[in-house]
Amino acid sequence: MAIPTKKITLKKSPKKKKSAKRGSLPLKWIVAIIALVALALSPFYYGYVVKTLTSTLRWTKDIGNKPHYRTYKSFGIRIPDKYRIHGIDVSQYQGIINWQKVKKMQQDSVRISFAFIKATEGIVITDPYFQRNWRECKKAGLTCGAYHYFRPKYNGKLQAKFLLQNVTPKKGDLPIVVDVESLDGTTPEQMRLQLTAFLQVVTAKTKAKPIIYSGLKFYEDNLAGFYPDYLLWLSNFDHPDLAVSPATNWRFWQHSFRARVSGIYSRVDFDAFKGDSLAFRKMLVP
Repeated sequence: MAIPTKKITLKKSPKKKKSAKRGSLPLKWIVAIIALVALALSPFYYGYVVKTLTSTLRWTKDIGNKPHYRTYKSFGIRIPDKYRIHGIDVSQYQGIINWQKVKKMQQDSVRISFAFIKATEGIVITDPYFQRNWRECKKAGLTCGAYHYFRPKYNGKLQAKFLLQNVTPKKGDLPIVVDVESLDGTTPEQMRLQLTAFLQVVTAKTKAKPIIYSGLKFYEDNLAGFYPDYLLWLSNFDHPDLAVSPATNWRFWQHSFRARVSGIYSRVDFDAFKGDSLAFRKMLVP
């Protein structure tokens, strides 16, 4: 009898699934990384980060200081930024000035809008840079004003006539400034007598009352109460506010003598105007 043979069936081993290569990233992660890199390299993102860091550092540096009296690194000084119109005053000591650079300089909302320029002194001295400064300042689009350094020991009328021989204010200029800083060997009464004569001549010739400039201490000792109808430009350095009576008729404040300004290669006086743009325009020579 034949022995029946068993049919042997071979089982196939199951196929192993192919696994992803080790170290490779899913496509969605690759896309996300590319997007992040592109964002980081974007000038808009970079500018935002820099601006945020700068603001944070500035805020940290000024902790404890008055909020409207903070450091402006570009200008190298603290500036009372509650005032919206800022300017400078210059003379031969600033040398040759690039007024186009002065005009373009700006940090945040602070930029230079006006300049007072020394023209004359006494009865014979002219500033050697005045004509150039006067011409180039106007070309740059800044509002200009000329100032005379007053010498009380000389006749006030002669000083006024000498000044007006060297500069004629035009419509839209700042009024003439008379800079009174010392008694120059005279008494306060004698100084005021010659100053009044100067003011009368300039007012009659230019149809605009001059502005009186003085240091705060000199003004309080020798001028306060005598010229209530004249606008004042007072000097008082490195303070957050100009500490004067609210009744004081001041419009300009020289608050620093050591500002850094593009286009000027030495330190320079920095000034603020009290008032808005409308008040500023109304004050100009008609």
